[in-house]
Amino acid sequence: MKKLSELERARLRWRARRGLLENDLVITKFLDRFEDQLTETDVSALSHLFDMGDNDLLDVLLGRTELSGEYDTPDLRKLVAQMRAL
Repeated sequence: MKKLSELERARLRWRARRGLLENDLVITKFLDRFEDQLTETDVSALSHLFDMGDNDLLDVLLGRTELSGEYDTPDLRKLVAQMRAL
């Protein structure tokens, strides 16, 4: 597994910045814990997850709703489960 470069990690963290503090807290905690273990597939899935609107993402991260439509993929379900478990 190829580790993320400093630039790739910085880009991922910048992309992870959200308009809602609650999302930032969950995502930052996740990245602090798992950043060194992320695969290219994980990074791609996270980038797709970050396309969600802030309120929809918060509902998913808090377990109020489940991933649906184009976001309901095995890779995204795995990452969301990890975020919810923290």
